[in-house]
This record gives sequence, C-alpha cells and structure tokens, in this order.
Amino acid sequence: MKGVINLRGKVIPVVDLRLKFCLPEVDYTQRTCIIVVQVQSGGVALHTGIIVDAVSEVLNLSASDIEDTPDFGDGNGPVGSYLLGMAKVKGKVKILLDIDRVLSAQEVHGLDTLLQN
Repeated sequence: MKGVINLRGKVIPVVDLRLKFCLPEVDYTQRTCIIVVQVQSGGVALHTGIIVDAVSEVLNLSASDIEDTPDFGDGNGPVGSYLLGMAKVKGKVKILLDIDRVLSAQEVHGLDTLLQN
C-alpha cells in the first residue's frame, strides 16, 4: 500500500500499479493519476485507488466489444494472468486488465483490515 486518500469522506487505500507488477519505481509527474476502482472481495465491493503513470482516454465498452486474449504461454508472467481481454476501438487494440485479479481478495482484505484499525 502506497498510502490513503480521502474521497468524499471515505478513506480509500492506494496501491502503486508499477510496484504491484514489479516494475521500477519512477518519480510521479503531472500525468501520474490515481484511478479509483471497485474491487470485489468476498462478495463485498471495496473501493481502492491505483496509481498509474498516465491516463490517455476513458472508454465505455460493452461485453460484446471484448475479445478473449491470445495465448501468451503459461499465463504466469508478470501481467499475463491479469488480462481480462482485448478490445478493438477506432482501429487500435486496447488491452484490458481484470482489476479483481490484479488486486487479489487477500490483498484487498488486508488493506481493508489495515484501514479499520
């Protein structure tokens, strides 16, 4: 956990996605963002902030826009097991992360427990 933010009176844990994927830490810039996501943990929806290098666009996709990911080998690489699918938008391919897998139920529960204390 990198820290917490206060979002409309709720304390939300914040995780750096670079550190989660074992990427080198970089200095934050004006393009660095915190994206607030809803993660399912044990049937409970929890809000978590994830720090990303930048956001270039926000899209609305329907389930029919999402295709299965191609086989990337055993899927045990640093990112392979976290992919939800791929979408083709305006002639470009977007890779989609499965945020519920990125932040495992155990991690989310640990963050929630930490905030309760």
